[in-house]
Amino acid sequence: MKPVPHATSLRRAPVQRRSAERLTRILDACADLLDEVGYDALSTRAVALRAGVPIGSVYRFFGNKRQMADALAQRNLERFTEHVTERLKDSGEGGWRIAMDAVLDEYLSMKRTAPGFSLVDFGNQIPVGARDAGPNHRVADRLSDLLSGYLDREPDEDLRRTFLIAVETADTLVHLAFRMAPEGDAKIIEEAREMLRAYLARVLD
Repeated sequence: MKPVPHATSLRRAPVQRRSAERLTRILDACADLLDEVGYDALSTRAVALRAGVPIGSVYRFFGNKRQMADALAQRNLERFTEHVTERLKDSGEGGWRIAMDAVLDEYLSMKRTAPGFSLVDFGNQIPVGARDAGPNHRVADRLSDLLSGYLDREPDEDLRRTFLIAVETADTLVHLAFRMAPEGDAKIIEEAREMLRAYLARVLD
């Protein structure tokens, strides 16, 4: 079964398998509808209909559509972390450059394929165009904890600041790449990769 968001992002955490599966269907429906109709036209009733659940099941977990979008963003972060971990398991010993490529490539993959990701990603796109520091701090902290062992470094404040700068840089340039082309402008993505390598080489080598 696919992972569901951490309990803190929900009105009520699923306890039984059936409830967790229903929550997964609700979030899948929310993601699909975000791509189809956008956030403004999204409704809890439409999500319930698409998910094939009673409207009361939606309100069991979420008070409104914003809470659904927040939970979808949290699930995206959990899946991102899992996929990066899997990529690194198969990469062998490669140092921070292999880790950086795994992180960037997984982010690009989700931008291209994950339903609803273009609007909510890790929580910083709704209302559309709204950006705040919270999601990128969460991503940077998650990467610091995830990659510290791989890099043989303590996840101290210096490492967390390094990853925050890298995440903010990648976030800005990847958004630019996807504004320029539906699948992400390849030249901008490659420039972003080179900039990240240059910055991280100065700090991590």
